Amino acid sequence: MSAELTQSPGSTTQLWRSLWDLLSFFFQFFLRIATALGTRHFLLSRFSSFKPLPLAELPVQEPPAGVAADEGAESPERLERLTVVLDLDETLICAYETPSLPVTVRDRAAEAGLEWFDLECISSEKDSEGKPKVNLVTVFERPGLREFLKQLHEFADLVLFTAGLEGYAKPLVDTIDAENRFSLRLYRPSTISTEYREHVKDLSCISKDLSRIVIVDNNPFSFLLQPVNGIPCIPFTAGQPNDDQLLEVLLPLLKHLSMQRDVRPVLYERFHMPEWFQKCGITTFGLPS
Repeated sequence: MSAELTQSPGSTTQLWRSLWDLLSFFFQFFLRIATALGTRHFLLSRFSSFKPLPLAELPVQEPPAGVAADEGAESPERLERLTVVLDLDETLICAYETPSLPVTVRDRAAEAGLEWFDLECISSEKDSEGKPKVNLVTVFERPGLREFLKQLHEFADLVLFTAGLEGYAKPLVDTIDAENRFSLRLYRPSTISTEYREHVKDLSCISKDLSRIVIVDNNPFSFLLQPVNGIPCIPFTAGQPNDDQLLEVLLPLLKHLSMQRDVRPVLYERFHMPEWFQKCGITTFGLPS
């Protein structure tokens, strides 16, 4: 007769109690390991893909008569021009390899009003003859892109800073910036690697004075070296034809920043990025004194 059938109810209860004790032991064991490793590794894995911080509109209004303007605000004529550093992919545009992009996706985006174009880009890979491969890419412009660059250029110096390779990014930017509004273009070789992330964008390579420079990027890890100079924007994809971030959200905020002697206190109060990085286990410099 089998052991299961000959077991008494008491022995069955004892067996389940032993199994429960064993599971509890392993739970406590792994909990102690996690505690010994600290929370940093846990948080970094938890935040490996960034969930964007939404931006609220910031209307730029003239103060009523007799009321002082915001502390730190200045007349634009008395300030140096603001420098605005703009990311490319998922910030200004979204790009897809044309052969793998379903025709229906492109057609729906175009019907919804998104501007798009096809582009040949030089790849870093080589073909069988040792020549650089040429990739065909379909690029969708974020709604309002051309008007955004036009209006932004009226009060700010524009810098394009992308982690993309020049063979891909240069012809793309040539298309969206035919008027050459970007005074400087920086590509992947200009990024640096840190202990936390690769392709970090160090703003000190653009200006030693960080009081009048701001970076807009859908990936905040790009500006972890200068967290209080960054604006984390919502990523853009072809499925967002009604996106209004550039003209309705970012442009008013950048106009507001252009009137500040130092953009960092304003951006710190708005986004608290140093604290966000600390939750990711990354120590950064906070608000300047």
